[in-house]
Amino acid sequence: MSLVSHLHFLKQRPHLFSWLKITIWFFLGAVIGIFFFSSFVYIYYKETYRDKIYPGVIINNVEFGGKTKNDVKKYFVEQNKIIQNKRLQFSSPPLTATISASQLNLGYDEEMLADQAYSIARSGNFFSDIYLSFESYLHGITLSPAYHYSDQELQSLITKFQKAINVDPVNARFTYNNGRVTEFKTAKVGKSVSVAGITDYMQNKSVPHLLSGSGNLINVPMPIETIKPDVSSSQANSMGIAERIGIGTSLFHGSIANRIFNIQLAVSRLNGILIKPGESFSFDNAVGDISSLTGYKQAYVIQNGRTVLGDGGGICQVSTTFFRAILNAGMPVLERHPHAYRVHYYEEDSAPGIDAAIYTPTVDLKFKNDSGHYILVQAFADIENEQLTFELYGTSDGRISHVSTPVILSQSPAPEPLYQDDPTLPKGQVKQVDFAAGGANVYFTYSVTKNGKEIISDKFSSNYRPWQAIFLRGTKEG
Repeated sequence: MSLVSHLHFLKQRPHLFSWLKITIWFFLGAVIGIFFFSSFVYIYYKETYRDKIYPGVIINNVEFGGKTKNDVKKYFVEQNKIIQNKRLQFSSPPLTATISASQLNLGYDEEMLADQAYSIARSGNFFSDIYLSFESYLHGITLSPAYHYSDQELQSLITKFQKAINVDPVNARFTYNNGRVTEFKTAKVGKSVSVAGITDYMQNKSVPHLLSGSGNLINVPMPIETIKPDVSSSQANSMGIAERIGIGTSLFHGSIANRIFNIQLAVSRLNGILIKPGESFSFDNAVGDISSLTGYKQAYVIQNGRTVLGDGGGICQVSTTFFRAILNAGMPVLERHPHAYRVHYYEEDSAPGIDAAIYTPTVDLKFKNDSGHYILVQAFADIENEQLTFELYGTSDGRISHVSTPVILSQSPAPEPLYQDDPTLPKGQVKQVDFAAGGANVYFTYSVTKNGKEIISDKFSSNYRPWQAIFLRGTKEG
């Protein structure tokens, strides 16, 4: 800067400071003026709505600005009258329960809603209240509806469902000793009524549904949550035995005591057997010798065309049931023989033809474990319901089994009843031990698919001779 320019700036300096000073005082006065004016307006605004709700406060799509707390209460009291006669039907099989809104004391919480609406911009924080006042006036503030209901009535309802539905989870158990599984229990997922779920519904959805529904009944699915066991099946053992892969059942209604005993004995010797991957299983080998020397009792068997007492009567009930489990699991059957005659036990819960006879050591039932995993045999006889069940456990490889409905190609009538003397029964007593069955030529098909590809296609045929009803006549004196 030149000397002349510098002298000129010094001459103008007092004027610049004077102008800057005036400008600062002007803006300061304007700010103070705006502050006092805004304060006056805010005070006037607050005084105008001293006992009223500020403009822009909205609940349930209704604007309550300028209304009193009492006005809000009255509005929601009237809304509650609309829903008092409506009902909620809670359902989760097998239980359904219906309760009215009035019984539940269900409705808008008018007291809380009135307090919430009135409390907007009345927090006691000056700046926060100013902000909320203008926010409400310019854009509106929407409050979520609040509801009330009777905790006692709801808990009573929940308790009924809990008693009918709640099931505790079951931890898996697997005890392996000397090549057999001595204790086995698969893990089971528990279930429980979701208290949090139904509470959420009551607090957030119940009243809107009652008001929006066209009818007087609102269906409410009772929420159910699953409870995982602490120990899963896969954690309980290292053999990959985690799930049921097959099941077979049969009925033994009317069996004599010795026959039931033999069934139970054979079941005890098969239960817990482990079948290795790739192993060919032999029923005869697994059961072992069937005679009085191995604990079996005499029961009626068919031998040489006659019903006679023989060791191990009833074991074919076991082999037949096991055969059905093999089919259900989709395993390849290596050997199976039909009975010579139709046996009524095996047709009580099945069409004819799905049976398997055994006669150690020449007539056997065999299958191959081609699942790639161990298979565990679980068997139990329900004496009360006279039902035998075999379950096979392992790891599913995705195979799907299909057993067709047996086809009867031809039939022949049963012969006349046969009466046989029995020295073990009191004289004059007659006991039926076999039932008439017509002869039949039957077959069914068996196929298994895996990943959309057929891996097994088989056909099982049975040619049953006609069989007569057989009665035993007692000859025992005294």
